[in-house]
Amino acid sequence: MIRSLLVCALVLAGCEKPAAAVDPQLASEIAGIKAIDNHAHPVRPTPAGEKVDDEYDALPVESLEAASDPIRTRTGSPVLLEAHRAIFGGDKAGAQKTYGQDYAVRVLDQLNIETMLANRVALGPGLPSPRFLWVPFADALMYPLPTDALVHNSDQKQFFALEARLLKRYYAESGVDSKPQTLDQYLDKIVRATLERHKQAGAVAEKFEMAYLRPLSIGNPSKSDADAVYATGNGDYRALQDYIFRFIATECGRLGMAVHFHTGAGGGGYFDVGGSNPMLLEPLFNDPALRKTNFVILHGGWPFTRLETALLTKPNAYLDFSAQTFMNYPHDTAAAIRGWLEYVPEKVMYATDAYPFAPPDNGWEEAGWIANSTGREALGLALTSMLRDNEITRDRAVELAHMVLRDNARKLYGLK
Repeated sequence: MIRSLLVCALVLAGCEKPAAAVDPQLASEIAGIKAIDNHAHPVRPTPAGEKVDDEYDALPVESLEAASDPIRTRTGSPVLLEAHRAIFGGDKAGAQKTYGQDYAVRVLDQLNIETMLANRVALGPGLPSPRFLWVPFADALMYPLPTDALVHNSDQKQFFALEARLLKRYYAESGVDSKPQTLDQYLDKIVRATLERHKQAGAVAEKFEMAYLRPLSIGNPSKSDADAVYATGNGDYRALQDYIFRFIATECGRLGMAVHFHTGAGGGGYFDVGGSNPMLLEPLFNDPALRKTNFVILHGGWPFTRLETALLTKPNAYLDFSAQTFMNYPHDTAAAIRGWLEYVPEKVMYATDAYPFAPPDNGWEEAGWIANSTGREALGLALTSMLRDNEITRDRAVELAHMVLRDNARKLYGLK
């Protein structure tokens, strides 16, 4: 009996259908759509003799203690080698000399990306609008007091030092020499001034890398508690951080800027994945005082992709599938995308998280190429399976492809 069952199992296994491919017509449609990339870290092209750009992230992950990289991003992986060959025929140095300040724009052209939201400390020459739209960083504003007691590992030690440096820059840009005497003065002269300056410079959102520093569980402390901590340096520092965050989020709503969160897995062996679960953000989405602020869950919160599907019902919650698309394979990402599209499709956005992991062979260009190829294929697989299961018509599949690749982001940020 056991032998018969084993034979039957092997026969059935041999008769299984191969993995579904993307419908050819849909694949062609998806390939032709000029995308809006909701999240990336492009590197600014710099002329010979100029300091190499280092403003592509407030907290660059390459400074962290070594961790185990996903297979697809390891040196020598087939997909990484393919990406390197695909970008200017593998001759990026030659392309940089040829195109100069137009190099980054030419990279977008190769990926069929019309607009890339650039998470950077500053944009600078070579990243022109509207091809690149600015998303600066707001975490540093949450730490007006010394952070020594918050450091628990070598990664945090590096990152809090970087946040202190960025806050010093925000002070200088605000024309303030030292910490204001009261919290109200700090919020007005530093925080509000910085956000308004970012908005005037073209920022469409503020980015929080909070999960690298602390969990995403954000409380709702009283003003008096926050005042006391700011004035004395004693008490619960988290209460002050949370109060400042809520001030920033409220101001972003007033200014028409979205709030972006790094969620899900992150770089470095000390990263707290559980503390980066997007479900921790639900109290923010439910707060009536923050309903005018739109929040974007970056990276699709992987590995919490199924859980966060329900968060899309919140009127001010959106997500993208950046990073998943260079770490994970198309079928894995397609399963997440399908779940989201079956629930609230107008809240789902394409993104790459193009990042210079290990230049020159694994730069933002290769990461962008892998994420773009995988993302478009994953979207095609999700739509194809929905089409074959009679959940949607072909016309609706095409409409959804345009929504994910550009229209949802265009509406969220008020782009033409």
